[in-house]
Amino acid sequence: MAGVSSSDGPGSLGRAGRRIARALHLPFTGTARGIRKATHAHGAGESGLGRLIELHAVNGAGDVMITVALASTVFFSVPTDEARGRVTLYLAITLAPFALLAPVIGPLLDRLPHGRRAAMAGAMLTRAVLALTMSGAVVTGSLELYPAALGVLVASKAYGVVRSAVVPRLLPPKFSLVKANSRVTLAGLLATGIAAPIGAGLHRIGPEWTLYGACALFLLGTYWALRLPHKVDSAKGERTAHILTHGARRPSLRTVGPSVLHGLQANAAFRGLSGFLIFFLAFLLREHPLAGQSAAVSLGIAGVAAGTGNALGTAVGAWLKARGPETIIATVLGLVLTAAVLAAVFFGAGMVAVLAATAGLCQALAKLSLDALIQRDVPEEVRTSAFARSETLLQMAWVVGGAIGIVIPLNGVLGMSVAAGIVGAGAAASVRGLLRGARAGSRARPRVA
Repeated sequence: MAGVSSSDGPGSLGRAGRRIARALHLPFTGTARGIRKATHAHGAGESGLGRLIELHAVNGAGDVMITVALASTVFFSVPTDEARGRVTLYLAITLAPFALLAPVIGPLLDRLPHGRRAAMAGAMLTRAVLALTMSGAVVTGSLELYPAALGVLVASKAYGVVRSAVVPRLLPPKFSLVKANSRVTLAGLLATGIAAPIGAGLHRIGPEWTLYGACALFLLGTYWALRLPHKVDSAKGERTAHILTHGARRPSLRTVGPSVLHGLQANAAFRGLSGFLIFFLAFLLREHPLAGQSAAVSLGIAGVAAGTGNALGTAVGAWLKARGPETIIATVLGLVLTAAVLAAVFFGAGMVAVLAATAGLCQALAKLSLDALIQRDVPEEVRTSAFARSETLLQMAWVVGGAIGIVIPLNGVLGMSVAAGIVGAGAAASVRGLLRGARAGSRARPRVA
């Protein structure tokens, strides 16, 4: 019996410990393998697109954690009568300078084609450092929180511009650009949905802990950005695209096809609507929550509706691929305009949720269709530059929409009427040209797979 004890005791305990460790480790390694298999499917692993998808997921998770920390401090931590002034101060300090900086971001990054990985890593590292800076200010509510938030916003938009320019370099064989962007965007949305409740849980420990989590994510993103394939930094065959020209012979978005400009006009309306709804509903529901709900729950309902619509639009866009992008953009413009008009006429909790979901779905489909138009109509030598510059213009439209949402009175019917006006202006500027381009292009241009 003694021999059995001596031989089986420690060895059995060791083997049992290893089995327990494997059992505990398996769910995490299995999940990681499953995620890696999904992100690297259909040649995305070989081309490097899978790494970009994972990087964008980290970016989305980090951004939403900072949003949770700022919302709890700047927005919900003060009485109702102080909320608007404090949030207005925050938006003025962040959005006003960004409105001046945004036109510079695209052209500046366009001059650094050999440093795209470094630019993305720099945007990640900047936010990691600023998250640590804000971790102290978020407890005290000191004014240094606001310039740090501006830095986070600028770095986030800079990352978005570079990411749009990088995607065409990482397309797998027989892989459309709209499908690639759908995968990248969907990964960011899923990561946002997972990170938001985690950030809320960390906030219950202390507001600074959410920012610690964001810092860790951005440090991981810095490392992953530098590990992207070297071809991300290749500028072979590229030239600069200009949105507007005045008789110049250089390649431009205007000279390569009017459908791209009309698609950009429509997408600017959608981005303006997005910025408007975010800030207007934040103020409105803070002062006048939905019936029977708190301000936080009311905003959560609108946010979940918009996020669900965005995810659905991204999934539908991947399924539609590049079929009839002009027709898709014109159709979703009409759809969201109808929803905005109905929300103004029958304003209420249900219509707010319907408009948020419809706007999210239509914005996703419109952006994916714009990507398809740029892929189809913009020559490869200027396509990367076109993505960078168009994304900068769309971010500017978001800023303008947000500014409108700040200044108008907190009246639901008025707000929904303004939302309808924003979309209506975009439709008036673009629908006729989009439909004309769809008719002319159905026979003149080959289908993009």
